[in-house]
Amino acid sequence: MTATTARRLNAIGLIITVITVFCAIVWAFPLYWAVVSSLKPEHEVVRPYIELWPETFTVSHYVFALTQTEIGRWYVNSIVTAIAVTVLTVSSSLFCGYAISQLNFPLRNVLWWLILASFMVPMQTLIVNHFELVAHLGLINTWSGIVLPQLIHPVIIIVYKQFFDGVPKDFREAAVMDNASEWRILTKVYIPMNWGVTTALSIVCFIWSWNAFLWPFLAVTKTDMMTITVGITQVNDAFGVYYARQLTAAVLAGLPVAMAYLIFQRRVTEAITLSAGIKG
Repeated sequence: MTATTARRLNAIGLIITVITVFCAIVWAFPLYWAVVSSLKPEHEVVRPYIELWPETFTVSHYVFALTQTEIGRWYVNSIVTAIAVTVLTVSSSLFCGYAISQLNFPLRNVLWWLILASFMVPMQTLIVNHFELVAHLGLINTWSGIVLPQLIHPVIIIVYKQFFDGVPKDFREAAVMDNASEWRILTKVYIPMNWGVTTALSIVCFIWSWNAFLWPFLAVTKTDMMTITVGITQVNDAFGVYYARQLTAAVLAGLPVAMAYLIFQRRVTEAITLSAGIKG
């Protein structure tokens, strides 16, 4: 490699680094602004000019959110619904993906194409039908009403199906020769091979459910049944909007997800890569 080529590569690397750092700052600034504003008095937040650092620090908004709202209950509701959605979605998607990949049954290809087609339909287009069905079944303001419409994630079925397609057929043939049942083949052969995929998809599914707003907002009218994303809209009072309180509630709502991402960053990145590969 000549000196000229090395200098050119170093210059390109420097440019890419500068662009990456700039994009990271642009992405992180709203988060920084929310945290800093939550530590300001209200009169500083509503000033007509930007202040990147508080003149006076205060934690009164956090005290208000933790003591004067039902944020503890909202946390519990979000944890319960997110865990339920994650467990039911991942397990049902695993079974569905395995069946389409490994079993022969009538209209299997039709079912597969319907799943692919449903992947292209946004949930928002089905929200009215979901609401009418849930209301007709009397499930408004219930755990079932919050959880059930969130269980369908075609991308998870697609990821599992693609994974099972990639498993060498020798494993299945050996199990069949040992007279293993279909359940035993799934639990003893295929599932142990995809714990990494299952873990990654579970984390992302949990984050999806935790951040869900539109459906929980429509399915719940009682304050004590709200999830954290819906509950933070209730921190205002009759005297108007308090922006510092809103930002404080938003920071508290996003804190568990941020911690989960920092702890399971590699798994989250893996799942996003899998999903992006399917979407591509």
